[in-house]
Parts: sequence; C-alpha cells; structure tokens
Amino acid sequence: MAKNGRCVGAGMIAGAVGGLAASWVMNAFMESAGPKIQQAAMRLDGSAARQKAQEPKSRNEAGHEEPQEDATMKAADAVVRTVTGGRHLTLEGKQKGGPVVHYAFGALMGALYGLTAEAMPMAKVGFGTAFGAALFAGADLWAVPALGLSGASENSVSSLATPFSAHLVYGVATEGVRRLVRAAISY
Repeated sequence: MAKNGRCVGAGMIAGAVGGLAASWVMNAFMESAGPKIQQAAMRLDGSAARQKAQEPKSRNEAGHEEPQEDATMKAADAVVRTVTGGRHLTLEGKQKGGPVVHYAFGALMGALYGLTAEAMPMAKVGFGTAFGAALFAGADLWAVPALGLSGASENSVSSLATPFSAHLVYGVATEGVRRLVRAAISY
C-alpha cells in the first residue's frame, strides 16, 4: 500500500467522516440499547447496582436535584474557560457545547484511525472493534479521569458495560463508513 500524502490524506478524510457518523450511531445506541445493557450488567453485578441506588443525588441550595454534567460538558466548559481567560459556560451552554465536543472528538479520533489504517492495515483488525476498545481504555478509563472530567470512577461491570459496548459500536461504525468513503475517494 502506498504511503504517499494522497493515501494518508484520503485515509484521514475517510476516517474523520467515519468517526463523525459513528459518533451519531454511538449516541443512538446509548439511547436505545444502553438501558438494556445497563440492566443486564446490574443483574451480573448486583452489589454495585444497590450501592449506586443508595448514593445521594447532587442537590442545590434549595434542595432540588441538579442535572449531572458529563465529561463532554466539562470539556466544553474547560475549552471556553481557556479561550476566554476564565469565563465559564452556563448550564445551557454546557448542554449545547457537550455534543460539539463529542462530535469533534469522534471525528478527530476517526481521522487518526483512518491515518493509522492507511499506514498499518493491521489496525483494522476486528472491523474496528479493537480500535473501539482501545479508545474506551484510553479515553474513558484513563484520560477522562486524569483530566478531572469525571468524578470518582466506578469500575464495576454495570458501570462499564454500556460505555464499553458503545465504544465497540463506535469502532465498527467508524470502520464501516471509513471503508465506504475510502472506496469512493480512491484513485
């Protein structure tokens, strides 16, 4: 396989399109299958499920339950804080910025995967599942906690089953779309 700039560029473009599309597929999977996977995992890991149900919810001064911020919302706030010299996003701004971060990160990771798939065909092993699993380990298990974008991480089967499954779906979708786009822009 040629390693000239045109192949690498085409691979990156195909991967970015794949990663962007896969981010949407991942969200749809989380909404539809996520609760079912979570329930099945909770049956396997009953003690963690009971513990989670007993944890106090975050409440504001008036005693109302506050919406939880996910890692993408925190990342969006961190980007704005860095760019503006300290200004924070409102909750509404975080809710809008979170998906932007999610899709941008998905496209970026897809582009890196596309580049890697061009240079090292072995990267495509498992039709993207190895990529999805590696991304889960690197991002969710390592980078998100290391950057302070999540609270104390719980490593029970029930807490990891849905995000791990979603990353496998992301990997497969990225590879599928990458192959289609790469074939369309081949020369």
